Amino acid sequence: MALYKNGTFIEDRWRALPDGEAAPVSGHVIFPFDWWMEERHAFDGSNVPLGVRIEPGTRLDAIAEDIKRFSVIALSFPKYGDGRAFSLARLLRDRHGFTGEIRAVGEVLSDQIQLMQRSGFDAFEITDAVTEQALQEGRVPGVSHFYQPGLGAEAPVGTRPWTRQSTGG
Repeated sequence: MALYKNGTFIEDRWRALPDGEAAPVSGHVIFPFDWWMEERHAFDGSNVPLGVRIEPGTRLDAIAEDIKRFSVIALSFPKYGDGRAFSLARLLRDRHGFTGEIRAVGEVLSDQIQLMQRSGFDAFEITDAVTEQALQEGRVPGVSHFYQPGLGAEAPVGTRPWTRQSTGG
């Protein structure tokens, strides 16, 4: 598995904690959500870097008070067609003000990366060999203008007559 960030592959300092394994005290571990919910007080007062993995369907409100404790939040894409993590990323950035790394894990393919970035993702765990090769070769599909709001590359104002317009009130 390779970690793609800022347009290049980098060494991954983080390790996903498998179910049932005891947590190391050194940090740089991405905990399963259920483990974190049961054992989160084990790190009270600690400054070690922590991460959590969130599966689709998880309510972020359950960890709202803990979000500032995490350096990394990994959002899972269990299959290509499951896009719930896109919404979770936007909620983390916009509603919860998360400024750490949001990592896409699971089935991450090259044609999703630009849209993931627009949603707030900034790191991508790549397990697909074709996607890894495409990224290594700099072949990242892209769109130059978007009609929906996101993080950059929106179509110019006035070019979308069907959008809602402010009534000035």
